[in-house]
Amino acid sequence: MALNILFIGGTGQISYPCVERAVAQGHQVSVFNRGLRGDPLPAGVTSIVGELGSSVYADLARANYDVVAQFIAFTPDQIARDIEIFSGHCGQYIFISSASVYEKPARHYIITEEKTPAINPYWPYSQAKIACEELLKKAGNLAWTIVRPSHTVRTGLPIMMGDSDVMARRMLDGEPTIVAGDGHTPWTLTRSVDFAVPFVGLFGKQKALQDIFHITNDHAHIWDDIQKAIARLLGVEAKIVHVPTDTLIRYNAEWIGPLTGDKAWTAIFDNSKVKSVAGDFTCAQSLDEILAEPIMHLKQRFAKARPPKGEFDALIDRICAEQSALG
Repeated sequence: MALNILFIGGTGQISYPCVERAVAQGHQVSVFNRGLRGDPLPAGVTSIVGELGSSVYADLARANYDVVAQFIAFTPDQIARDIEIFSGHCGQYIFISSASVYEKPARHYIITEEKTPAINPYWPYSQAKIACEELLKKAGNLAWTIVRPSHTVRTGLPIMMGDSDVMARRMLDGEPTIVAGDGHTPWTLTRSVDFAVPFVGLFGKQKALQDIFHITNDHAHIWDDIQKAIARLLGVEAKIVHVPTDTLIRYNAEWIGPLTGDKAWTAIFDNSKVKSVAGDFTCAQSLDEILAEPIMHLKQRFAKARPPKGEFDALIDRICAEQSALG
């Protein structure tokens, strides 16, 4: 059944393939954003240009969309505004949260929506997402669905901290890059195009309402293999320096969120819950296939300009030199 869908965002790392999938499935799709991204929207998509919180945004409720997919809300005040605007005015409101909300290390070796609590004392980003989820759970007149993507890739390369383009440039220049820990921690990577299939499969499903789902790959890779594959696809050899996570945080306190709060721990997920509602799906498992699109986008960016050397390079060089001096 064709549905009337509104994407708030719609041109981002994860949302753009979801828009493409929704169109391919025959849905009537509109996209609300600032209209600043360069990617052309698929044929037939209605573009609504405006700012979050503007009068144009508030007027979106009048359309009474079947599904509103919110990709660019990150704070409780944004969610509170959406609850006020869309309560009673949409069939299903989908909030894009994050799998980084899950407690890590997970007390059960496989992360599930029911067994793994949403606790993250390290990362303000994740804490804000948790607060957003809690507000939605209390909304009395809004049929909500919460979706938690994990590390989803399309245009950017997967790294543990810092700027991925700078890390790629360092690889190309034969300079060392850093992996936290011993590099053997399993980590789950999901292509955005693979995420889009079950995500759109949740649209209009009664069983998806007032419930939470993560959507990830069923397969994981260790961090060393991920970085070595990136280097190989760039035609070079990775020069990895392993540094303990707590040491890295002493160099840069801001890394505590993405590392201790997320990427320093094993993250393997059970996707049976979303499959039971959205239908079965498969994701690319080989790193060559997972990284193909991010590598393509990187090469396109580098053909125009490479990121210049700066303070981040100096910090990475210092850490690598001091860690290597330990033998």
